Amino acid sequence: MVTIRIEALDVALGDRRVLTGIDAGMEGGGLIGVIGPNGAGKSTLARAMLGLLKPLSGRVLLDGAEVGTLRPADRARAIAYLPQGQTLHWPLSVERLVALGRMPHLAPFSRLSAADTAAIEAAMVATGTLDLRARDATELSGGERARVMLARALAVEAQALIADEPLASLDPSHQMEMMELLAERARAGMLVVVVLHDLTMAARFCDRLLLLSQGLLVADGPPEAVLTDAALAEVYGITAWRGAADGTPLLVPLGRS
Repeated sequence: MVTIRIEALDVALGDRRVLTGIDAGMEGGGLIGVIGPNGAGKSTLARAMLGLLKPLSGRVLLDGAEVGTLRPADRARAIAYLPQGQTLHWPLSVERLVALGRMPHLAPFSRLSAADTAAIEAAMVATGTLDLRARDATELSGGERARVMLARALAVEAQALIADEPLASLDPSHQMEMMELLAERARAGMLVVVVLHDLTMAARFCDRLLLLSQGLLVADGPPEAVLTDAALAEVYGITAWRGAADGTPLLVPLGRS
């Protein structure tokens, strides 16, 4: 099972330090959410875990190897990435778009193998997009596009997946569908890390939460231990209502504290 270990990680963007002293270990089997207010460093942490940002100090280890020292293709095969704010500009069919997930496995100018084709189809089956395979990807609805982009990430067949704000611009039904898909992959043993703003979704679907505030990791644990009244007031400046429906935990922000 793949592991990611973050050790004393400091990251800066330009002259501004964004992350300071982050320590966390992660493995598959549960959905891990990264939460925090705007500017807390959530997306920066995701990009550092992918080896896309060079730390000021500290390191990110992927199965014991520093992620920044791995070849880009090796990183891409090990950790799939679902970035935020994905806009489609190319008139590709859905199947060809999902096939881009196989690029880390392909040599230049090589053709898709039977294994590649099987991985593409399995990813579309898992995300319920198989019936969209011939559609022009630029004509998809927001919910369809989100599932197709997830299929492209799953087609990599990586053991880890980092999804940065995958719920942005989705309606409530499609938000729940996306979280259910990510939770399914995590329960199947994949290491799934999802950056979230929605605390209700975080409380409902995540098994573990990392709470960032001003570049610091201020809490790490199960949702009920992280999303306390004190933490919500200090980090977000809000109060919240808590409850449950059919055994599902609910957290609804009520107002500013």
